[in-house]
Amino acid sequence: MARVCEICGKGSVAGRSYATRGLAKRKKGAGIKVTGITKRRFSPNLIKKRVIVDGKVKTIKVCTTCLKSGKVTLVT
Repeated sequence: MARVCEICGKGSVAGRSYATRGLAKRKKGAGIKVTGITKRRFSPNLIKKRVIVDGKVKTIKVCTTCLKSGKVTLVT
């Protein structure tokens, strides 16, 4: 599967992006109004690395969190 860490399974997450206009009430305005909502995706920070898995060298997609925590054994 694309955009998924092969170690921890972290993948893309859906979210929203809000478009606003107006001046805040604390700045003597009428308040900020939401004028539009669009869908967006938050994708994980994936890197292709050569890793030892079950005694064999494989190239897999790994998130940087797994790399920093030492969950994988890199090929030197």
